[in-house]
Amino acid sequence: MNTVINLQRYPLDRPGSAEWQAMVDAARADLARNGMFSLEGFIQQADVAQAARQIQPTMDAESHTHKRSHNIYFKPDIPELAADHPALKKVETVSHTLCADQLKATLVTSVYEYPPLVNFLSAVMDKPALYVMADPLARVNVMSYREGETLNWHFDRSEFTTTLMLQAPDAGGEFEYRTDLRTADDPNYDGVAELLRGNDPQVQKLRLSAGTLNVFRGKNTAHRVTPVQGQRERMVAVFSYYEKPGVMFTPEEQTGFYGRAAQLTSELTAAS
Repeated sequence: MNTVINLQRYPLDRPGSAEWQAMVDAARADLARNGMFSLEGFIQQADVAQAARQIQPTMDAESHTHKRSHNIYFKPDIPELAADHPALKKVETVSHTLCADQLKATLVTSVYEYPPLVNFLSAVMDKPALYVMADPLARVNVMSYREGETLNWHFDRSEFTTTLMLQAPDAGGEFEYRTDLRTADDPNYDGVAELLRGNDPQVQKLRLSAGTLNVFRGKNTAHRVTPVQGQRERMVAVFSYYEKPGVMFTPEEQTGFYGRAAQLTSELTAAS
């Protein structure tokens, strides 16, 4: 990783040093203030460009296209809300996904598994430890958005999400978010409805450049990716870490996200 991650700027390999602690403190402060932090230029430009070129043929030929109409909660209904409540407004999402078993021997998998990165994230998130995911499909994904496509408004299920921007589009594809739109005690359905109407003045916008690592608390912060414009697609790697080892999705979850389940992949491989 010495020639891939900018360790001069981000000294992940020097835990306990003053420089490492300053990096952790700065990330914690940004996370507390904005619900996210970004490490711009985390991956060297030549390496991130090469990673995108390496992945592109597989993305074109083998990615799973996920097109769906959904509400901000990714749930068919909310029991306490009427079906026509404006907080349940349907939006459209279209994306293309590569799974971890399609990303072996790539830069993104090497970065995802890099122990100093995992240790740094656990320090920032104030966790005793974090672990890479065991799931052979979900542990690391690459998502692509082509012209006119978008990841629409939603809340995340996980406490935090870690992404690495591999390729920025010509235009559009910006990350929009509304920090702390809800809390564990207050779902703020009226506020959600105003956001979906386009009436929330606290929405912020961030354009991530290729090579940027972003860590985001999305459980109570609504967010989306605006529609991509131009022929250059938006390509981003998504890293999944957990507080316990061995985490797996159920076959139903795998199929819902990726159109297939891991055991089906194994059976096909054995039969081929």
